[in-house]
Amino acid sequence: MPISDCHLQMPAFRIGGCAVAVFIGLASAQASAESVPTAAEIDWRPRAQLPESARAQLPVFCEGGYLPSGSGQGVGSVVSGGDGQQAPVEASGLNARYEIDRVLYLEGQVRVRQGAFEVSGSEARYNQAESRVSVQGPLVSRGKGFLLTGENAQYNVDSGRFDINTATFLIHGPEMRGNAGSLTRLADNQVEIRDGMLTTCGPGQNDWAIVASDIHLDQVEGFGTAKHVRLEVLDVPVFYWPWASFPIDDQRKTGFLYPQFGSSSAGSGAFVSVPYYLNLAPHYDATLTPQYIHGRGLFNEVEGRYLSPLGQTVLQVGYIGDDSAYKEENPGESGERWALDASTLARFGGGWTGYGDYSVVSDEDYLSDLNRSLEINQATHLQRRGGFRYRDRHQYFETYLNDYQTISDRIADVNKPYAQLPEVLYGTTRQHGWLETGLESQYTVFYRDNDNLTGLDRANGQRLRAIPELAVPMRTLWGFSRPSVSVDYTRYELDDYTLGNGSFDRTVPVAEWDNGLYFDRQSSLFDVPYNQTLEPRLYYAWADADADQNDIPDFDTDIQTFRFDQLFQPDRFTGGDRVGDANQLTVALTSRFNDLLTGAERARFSIGQVQYFQDREVTLFGTGAGTRSRSPLAGEVVLNPLDSLEIRSSGLWDPESGETEEGRSQLVFHSEDYRYLASLGHTYSKDEIEQSDVAAVFPVSDRVSLIGRWVYDSRLDRTVGSLAGLEYNNCCWSVQAVHQNYLTDDRELESRILFQVQLKGLGGSGGSSTRIAEAIYGFDERERRRFGTP
Repeated sequence: MPISDCHLQMPAFRIGGCAVAVFIGLASAQASAESVPTAAEIDWRPRAQLPESARAQLPVFCEGGYLPSGSGQGVGSVVSGGDGQQAPVEASGLNARYEIDRVLYLEGQVRVRQGAFEVSGSEARYNQAESRVSVQGPLVSRGKGFLLTGENAQYNVDSGRFDINTATFLIHGPEMRGNAGSLTRLADNQVEIRDGMLTTCGPGQNDWAIVASDIHLDQVEGFGTAKHVRLEVLDVPVFYWPWASFPIDDQRKTGFLYPQFGSSSAGSGAFVSVPYYLNLAPHYDATLTPQYIHGRGLFNEVEGRYLSPLGQTVLQVGYIGDDSAYKEENPGESGERWALDASTLARFGGGWTGYGDYSVVSDEDYLSDLNRSLEINQATHLQRRGGFRYRDRHQYFETYLNDYQTISDRIADVNKPYAQLPEVLYGTTRQHGWLETGLESQYTVFYRDNDNLTGLDRANGQRLRAIPELAVPMRTLWGFSRPSVSVDYTRYELDDYTLGNGSFDRTVPVAEWDNGLYFDRQSSLFDVPYNQTLEPRLYYAWADADADQNDIPDFDTDIQTFRFDQLFQPDRFTGGDRVGDANQLTVALTSRFNDLLTGAERARFSIGQVQYFQDREVTLFGTGAGTRSRSPLAGEVVLNPLDSLEIRSSGLWDPESGETEEGRSQLVFHSEDYRYLASLGHTYSKDEIEQSDVAAVFPVSDRVSLIGRWVYDSRLDRTVGSLAGLEYNNCCWSVQAVHQNYLTDDRELESRILFQVQLKGLGGSGGSSTRIAEAIYGFDERERRRFGTP
């Protein structure tokens, strides 16, 4: 029954239990005799021809991109058959011939559609008995998030199996294209590709490609496997793997990760590592990282992660059995070196949490030799702490054990910190009408190996501290006032105390009165409305502490660094072994500028000074006393003129001497897309330190960026850290190379070179990005956005 150029619509009919609707209509265009372009070429557009939404997501180093398609679910949409097999099949063409209960023939601009699946070609043949559609090309098949082209194809309407020969494909989600001798979409969310090639480079740009004889994609398991795999760069093979597996979604998969490589003067030359990931169970995994360091030997690292309904635990171990360079530098040492770091966090509910951190290294040079961080300052103590914490609206409780490993041999026994075994904290605040009651308390058992020490430095023992408080808080829209009285009580029970009975206490009455007013006005600047506030503040503090407290050991006490925040605190000491005497009044003023359109605080200016009514006599073994009647002026300036720019400065200025005693300034900038990064910093403390810090990422073209950081110490008149590198990006790969100088524990500069090559869609090799992110503010966000995924 031939049908030509007809307008009839055939009703739906049932063949073999599957509903099929066939529509045949007249089309105005004739089938093109030209060859069909590849799948990528069909949807690829130069930048100027893309929709505005697609251009906004496209990085500047990309010359074009793909038109959006469906939801862009990526590989999952290609391999997913879904429920399309249950939908009726719709077919159309210019000419049709139907043999009743046997075969339907279609010719000319043929389209076959079932659910979200669609294929078009020049001819089609539907075999009713086999429930099979044969389509002759050139053909195009578009689905949710993918596009295929080929010469001919077979489609089973019952199972959803789809076979296509001489295929090209485009996966819109990861923007991955490729070709295959044949491609089969099996049932149960699986795809098989034979003689396949895939890349994320644009059409006609094979900067890199993965070529394999057989590729199998499994959406259920979330990974693909391939045989006889080659990595080709500019069509030249550079690596070969007999077999490889790789993820196609965010599910975890056991296998090798990308190698890391670089060079370090600390290890006498190059290093290379090949991490191996173990997906042991849904709730725990591990990463093994064997690493060869020239001049040192084989260095192994292991990281294990365990996830429970309560929280997460992470264990990291590093080990090198025979460090050649370390043995040469330290005659008599075995060369065996190791490190361990463990952390855990558990949330029990009801306001309760538990935590633990434990770190230990074999020697003081381990961190500078084997821990590849760009941090300029190296640790001198490693903390071990574990405990439990509770908090609700009115109270908090915490108990923990805390200890340290002092990793520097140059630190004397008297300067090593005490362990707290344990420390218990409790605090509460309650409101009783107009009266507020509060309590802060602390119980600690201090211990340190003091056998080689004498005098007060030899003491260990217990300390109980409790500070009950009564306050009358008053607050309105235009200001606040809070008078309060408290008692700072401390009890000691000491061992090895050489100045008499080790059981004694200390009681210090304290009075405070904090007052503030709030004024504001509205105006505009550059047509932007803003609200300016004026906030004067008066704070009075009085504490009647004994002048001589130097018969008490120093377990955890230090002198606070004086800055603007300390203007409103009664005690100039931290810890609990000294309570400062006070009779002082703070006068301060703050002004804020708030953007009324966005609510953002665009500027804040603060300045304040303390008026002392009596000399400060309490000292920490000779430091901490004072006789001047006024403190230095303390000020802060915070400017946020743009959402991407912050300028922050604080300092102390002595009006009597006219000198700056301390200053800290920082400027941080990032462009909206984070391509440009810049930070400037300066730290100054009179007679102690003066350092300048400059860091930037500056694109010199759409594809090339310079990376740098420099830290200079003016007192030492030397560079104490630097980073210089180059980054190149195009739309399917990038490379970073950086040279770093870093300060070791012995105050010497070591250097190393780090590399990273990243293939879009496949991750990267090397290790420079993580380390640059540690050194330059905003670089981690820049990496996340690199291929247009903000």
